[in-house]
Amino acid sequence: MDIYQVAIRPLLFDLVKTDPEWLHQQTIRSLSWLSQTDIHPAASWVNRSLQKSLCLKDSRLEQTLFGLQFPNPLGLAAGFDKDGVAASIWSSLGFGFAELGTVTFIAQPGNPRPRLFRLPMDKAALNRMGFNNNGAAAMSARLAKSQQDLGWSIPIGINLGKSKVTPLEAAAEDYLNSFRLLKELGDYFVVNVSSPNTPGLRSLQDAAMLSAILDLLQYENQYQKPIFVKIAPDLEWEAIADIISLAKTYKLAGIIATNTTISREGLQTQIISQTGKSPQEEAGGISGAPLRDRSTEVIRFIWQQTQGQIPIIGVGGIFSTEDAWEKITAGASLIQVYTGWIYQGPMMVRQILKGLLSKLEENNLNSICEAVGLEAKIPK
Repeated sequence: MDIYQVAIRPLLFDLVKTDPEWLHQQTIRSLSWLSQTDIHPAASWVNRSLQKSLCLKDSRLEQTLFGLQFPNPLGLAAGFDKDGVAASIWSSLGFGFAELGTVTFIAQPGNPRPRLFRLPMDKAALNRMGFNNNGAAAMSARLAKSQQDLGWSIPIGINLGKSKVTPLEAAAEDYLNSFRLLKELGDYFVVNVSSPNTPGLRSLQDAAMLSAILDLLQYENQYQKPIFVKIAPDLEWEAIADIISLAKTYKLAGIIATNTTISREGLQTQIISQTGKSPQEEAGGISGAPLRDRSTEVIRFIWQQTQGQIPIIGVGGIFSTEDAWEKITAGASLIQVYTGWIYQGPMMVRQILKGLLSKLEENNLNSICEAVGLEAKIPK
């Protein structure tokens, strides 16, 4: 029995009706404490206990992609650890990699509260956080110390966004400034031009605007760090094809598909209790189960258009082994979770990894690599 789903989540979500952002802050605070094993000896014991119960190691789940070793394909999506306070802890929770941020060059408070809402009937969340973070310089200092004190045993990505005060025409320089501060610390980097919560940001997905950003980043990228672009699920196929073309031109490591959606189609939630308004009246992006099918369609499209030559990190609506397997067989080499992890609890990672091993056995496969794009390889 999963104590989180049976007792803890109902208590926090339904009985106490805990504010989602407050709960998130407390979780991050606890994870930050856990990372201070040199100051708090008890943190070492908790870490070992977590590893024992939440981690699953198996060589069939390992991959080497864009020069990085991934112990398993399941990672933490950007948005949870915005300032990188728990970089050294995510491996203890079973993740095969973790993406920090979104971080901006200029520290910013984000949008006014309330700005994060649960939609339990839809197994979803609505957020309009607005890239609240302490800035790239603060993250750089924290990660440098963390790397020196503890290091980390899984690849750590850094998701870069545009500072809200920076005009769109100066966006490329803004991304470059963040990258300069962090380029030695991240194992891979993500250009986030797809959040719906920074005015005008999604216009940077336009080929000309995105080219300007990638030009500067790749020129600066003397360490040859893998760079990804993260795209919205709401793009037309033609726009996605343009981004695929740019990914080839600029020799990007891959594409992350997808960010949150501005669509409200099919939602069952009528009223958000904190505001008394419907989701249709509230600004922000939807994550979780409503995003699952569309993000998988986008993954499938990118895989087919590139014949599997561009690595894809699939994210959106993963709650179960079936969801994870669907994205991998559609073409995702790696997958990420956030909303599903909040709903399912910390045991989710181990459960999905166990399920993926069962799927490999069912399909007579020796490695998770062999499952990537499998759906397209099987004759119809």
